[in-house]
Amino acid sequence: MARYTGPTCKKCRREGVKLLLKGERCFTPKCAFERRNYPPGEVGRRRRSRLSNYGVQLREKQKAKRIYGVLESQFRSYYEQAARMRGVTGDNLVKLLETRLDNIIFRLGFALSRPQARQMVSHGFFTVNGKKTNIPSFRVRVGDTIAVADKYRNNPALLNAMEYSERMGLEKWLSRNRTLMSGQILRLPETEEVGLPVNPQFIVELYSR
Repeated sequence: MARYTGPTCKKCRREGVKLLLKGERCFTPKCAFERRNYPPGEVGRRRRSRLSNYGVQLREKQKAKRIYGVLESQFRSYYEQAARMRGVTGDNLVKLLETRLDNIIFRLGFALSRPQARQMVSHGFFTVNGKKTNIPSFRVRVGDTIAVADKYRNNPALLNAMEYSERMGLEKWLSRNRTLMSGQILRLPETEEVGLPVNPQFIVELYSR
């Protein structure tokens, strides 16, 4: 699958908001968005023109795609699945994205960023209900147990992430056992709890055109 391999911080600058793609660095003065909070390129230094309704909707979709690290075809698939589910489509979309395994690993504090979580999952760092799972997009269900595989329990990157997450706290809809290095989803999150800089309703409007 194709992946963006350019400068990560350009994504935040393009969207005009921190997407927290580089973990702890995003909260330090080294963050590129703090130093240059305008879009990349010479044109970015000029004042932004006012976006049309379509432009606003498109930017919301792009932010969500970049935050969760999914491509267009996969993102549309999530939208179509959300539209078939009961309830509000925008809220359903957020729930589907939040229950990706790589995102849950990030939320549980086993990785400093979603890209790092995706890499760890691909390398087999984690098990789900005791079975090795190396698919970042794997959908985790309420009650599933995610644990660190025995051979990776002393990995420096993972231990550093856990130490950092202890200071940041944990989402209310998750539980984590520090000793067993495992966690669970207690319930599906509400859109307001997730704290995304994205309005999912605009994404629904875009795809409904």
